[in-house]
Order: sequence, then C-alpha cells, then structure tokens
Amino acid sequence: MRGRWAAGIVPRNFCWIIKDHLAVSERPGGYAPNHRKVRRHEELLWLRAQGFTRVVSLLASTHNLHAYDELRLEWSRFAMPAASDTRDVLAELYPALHGWLRNGERVLLHQEELGDCVMGVVAGYLLWSEILPDGPRAITAMEQLLRRQMGTAGRMIVSVVEEVPSLESFTSLDGGAAEAEGKAASPQDAGAGEPGDGDTGAQGRTASPEGRAEEAREGAAASPESQAAGDTEQGAAPLTEGLGEGEVGPVRADQGERPGPGPRR
Repeated sequence: MRGRWAAGIVPRNFCWIIKDHLAVSERPGGYAPNHRKVRRHEELLWLRAQGFTRVVSLLASTHNLHAYDELRLEWSRFAMPAASDTRDVLAELYPALHGWLRNGERVLLHQEELGDCVMGVVAGYLLWSEILPDGPRAITAMEQLLRRQMGTAGRMIVSVVEEVPSLESFTSLDGGAAEAEGKAASPQDAGAGEPGDGDTGAQGRTASPEGRAEEAREGAAASPESQAAGDTEQGAAPLTEGLGEGEVGPVRADQGERPGPGPRR
C-alpha cells in the first residue's frame, strides 16, 4: 500500500471525547451486514498509526477480537446487556477505563454502531469520573459532540451511574492497598505503584487494579459551551485539551480554566 492508504482509513463516526485519550466509533470494519474485512484491516491500521493502545468492545459477541490480536492491539471486552441492568458491567468498566486513561493509554470504545448504548456509557463515565457534575450536562455534552440526540436507552444508562460504586471508593481501596505494600517496601518504593496482573474480564485483557483513579481531581477544565469547534471527525471539540501524559482531570461545565495567582496590586 502506498500514499494515504498505507496509514489506513478513519473508522466510521469516529469522534474524540477526551482529546488524545478517549474516542468512540462504530465497530471497526462496519456493523452488521455492512461489515467488510478489508475495511476493518484499514481502519485498524489507522488506529495503530494514530497511537491507539487499546480497543474496548461493548459487544456481546467476540467479533473483531482476533483482528485486534493480529495487529497487536490490546483489547478488552465488556458485554453490555440489551436490557437496562447495566450496573455490574459499568462497575467493572469505569474503574478499568479510568486507570487506562490515567496511565496515558489512548483508548477507542465501540459497540456495533455508534448509538444510544455508546453515548450512554460514555456520558455515564464523564459523570462517574467527575469530569462533568451531573447527568443532564453529561448527556448534553455527548449530544453536542456527536451531533445526535440520545434516546431513552442511553439516558437509562446514565441514570444507573448513581448506583455504581463511586470513584472515591476505588481511590480509598487503592490507597489502603498502597499503604499495606508500603510497610514491606523501602521508603523510596513505598509510594510507587507497580502494575499487577489485573483482573481478567470476559474474553479480554483488563486493566490492573492499580490503574484505578488516584488522581481524579487533576488536570485542565473547560466548559461544554466553549467547545463549539475543534478538530474531531464529528466537528465538535473534545472535552479536554492539553492533558499531560497520564492525566485525566475533571472538566467542570460551569467554569473555565482557572488562571494562576497574579501579582497583587
């Protein structure tokens, strides 16, 4: 392959949610009868060329997983149920996703098509991780980014987030584990986490427990209202810009980036 085809092609409906960290699209290669093996290969080449380190599938099936293995793309699968009982899946997905993003991974999340399920899951993550302060703002942000309305199924997923164990609960658990390890470690190593084997999810590789959200309140802030233009495939600006390596910080919908203290007059 030569020219632009050597770097692959952009997956359908690709859109950044958190710039250079988290993106969504429909299933690489197309969904249902529109799926094409050649297109899937080209789209995966593009993802790899763009530095994506992990693909997260919400499919109930194992479709595409062998293709990710062939191109040495790490993957994880969290099968989203068709019904509204999504609490258990979200309780596994959100801490794992937060850990990957905090560790500087570039993640693509997809289901068969880019619809209510993906929109609801991502809006729920923005709420759960305290990037946005409430459900209505998370829903509005997703609708603006993807330029489509979220239906009942997606809104029900967002409503379930309040039943998912909070980010602080995982932070406190990790803090207790780190303290226990620190008693046996040297003073230089006591504060440093080392990736473990992690939990094994259904049919996939998942993040290590240490990747769960110790720095949830760091990073930049920007309001959805200020994100009218950007460089995503959908045309709307992603929620965060200029995050440092491994940082996933909150974006408050009602405040802009806080300036540093200036000289007193």
